[in-house]
Amino acid sequence: MKYIKQFLIIIAISFIGEFCNQVIPLPIPASIYGLMILFVTLMTGIIKVEQVKETGKFLIEIMPLMFIPAAVGLLDSWNVLKPIWIPVVAITLITTVMVMVISGRVTQFVIRQNKGSEKKEVTSNE
Repeated sequence: MKYIKQFLIIIAISFIGEFCNQVIPLPIPASIYGLMILFVTLMTGIIKVEQVKETGKFLIEIMPLMFIPAAVGLLDSWNVLKPIWIPVVAITLITTVMVMVISGRVTQFVIRQNKGSEKKEVTSNE
């Protein structure tokens, strides 16, 4: 029952994101609205992490399975993609490496900032 309740919370937020996508005239996908709404509700404490944690973990675990329909769609569209497959692969590889590098650098920066603030706290408490 706990998982059903958690899943319903996530689905409700997704529907609110869909509603925002229909009402707000911006070219932003409904899933982004839903993610932002979930983020804000978690940060403000309206929804506690424990209320969606287990179902969130489950959804992350099965995420690779969700890419299968997209891959099948690409295979189905091979005739359209065939003339431009080299640029598509190149762009995919370049952007993947860029995202990895930028994510790593940002993560390192945040870790260093947290370590610096911890040292300042220890020094000021002594």
